[in-house]
Amino acid sequence: MPLFKIHHITKYEYDKPVKESINQIRLMPADDEHQQIVSFELKITGSPEVETFLDYYGNTTGEFNLLQPHTELVMDGRLVVRTSNDDPMNHLHTATPADLSGLLKNDIFLQGLAEPERIEREAELRTILAGIVEIGASTVDEIALAATAYIFRNFKYKKGITTVETTVDEILDHHSGVCQDFAHVLLQMLRMAGIPARYVSGYICPNKSGMRGEGATHAWVEYYLPGAGWKGIDPTNNVLTAGNHVKLAVGKNFDECTPAKGTFKGIAKQRLSVYVSVGYEDGHVFEEINRVNMQTHKKEGTEPWQDDYLAQLQQQQQQ
Repeated sequence: MPLFKIHHITKYEYDKPVKESINQIRLMPADDEHQQIVSFELKITGSPEVETFLDYYGNTTGEFNLLQPHTELVMDGRLVVRTSNDDPMNHLHTATPADLSGLLKNDIFLQGLAEPERIEREAELRTILAGIVEIGASTVDEIALAATAYIFRNFKYKKGITTVETTVDEILDHHSGVCQDFAHVLLQMLRMAGIPARYVSGYICPNKSGMRGEGATHAWVEYYLPGAGWKGIDPTNNVLTAGNHVKLAVGKNFDECTPAKGTFKGIAKQRLSVYVSVGYEDGHVFEEINRVNMQTHKKEGTEPWQDDYLAQLQQQQQQ
């Protein structure tokens, strides 16, 4: 079973003191049958008390306030995690979307995760889906694998051309993007096939064969199988998730499971930097540093989370 050491630092710097910073974080990783947390430590500027709870999707969520004036806010997380290296291709199931239909009638939670977005190019995407798999005769696994392979082969991995506000229609226009974009297209395709699916934020750890996004925050998808539960699949790398994916949080879309978001009182220019390192048990370390300058001034009375939230999302998921 692989063992990884992950170091994740989110740092805000302000050119003038701000105060009453209110934040929500999802930096505490899942602990389940696929990954076991050996140790987890989180240090935050000012050592505020962090109140934790389980959100609607079962994520461990923390909230904290930093009331005193400050010019810097740092969230420094250190994680040691052991993952299961079991090959998910050995556990394919015979369940079909028809097997899901009866279940969805009585499960409001799964209903919400099976509902696709309304997009302008729905007919086009349905035609693509029908061309790569026979939904009425295929299993849920077969549909997920076919849709993932289509995205991997037909969409170019390219940073900097999308933002957190890029729609599925826009991604279909230029057939390019990063992990969050590919995850959103796959979510749409699976839900069109009647399959509940959810967005996953986390990390992708070193792999001897190499993967896109190694050593950084990453995004992928989980889909639901009757009797078996949730199964992860990564359209950025065209694989079912196994020992190299470490899950932080899940949600219907990326904005429901972002690692951090918050607001503050004050007028200041902000700079955000996100550092992630992933160490493999052989001592090799992968590192990624992202920086963004936010030129707008945030004023008292603006909508909560507006500037910090969008910038953080873009940095956390643009890998």
